Amino acid sequence: MTELSPAAQVVIDAWWNASDGEYINGVWTPNRSAQLAAALEAVVDEVVPYLEEPNWGACDEMRCDIELYTDHIRKRSELLAIAAELRGTTTHTETP
Repeated sequence: MTELSPAAQVVIDAWWNASDGEYINGVWTPNRSAQLAAALEAVVDEVVPYLEEPNWGACDEMRCDIELYTDHIRKRSELLAIAAELRGTTTHTETP
């Protein structure tokens, strides 16, 4: 395989490191949903990273756009909700 970009390497590492699974009839069976969720979370962190909420009192039009900020947070939340669903959980709590 060719060398991956740093972002792609982060995603594949997350997938490989999500080793949830169980032994079934003596054979290790990985939890593919957990691996997919880990990869999706890594993609989200690479493409739609966590943002601290701006100090709205110190904003001017060029630096703070509440619509862009809320759209960013909505997209991130929707993608992380898919990852949570794949893991079998219904909620995802964001930590800075």
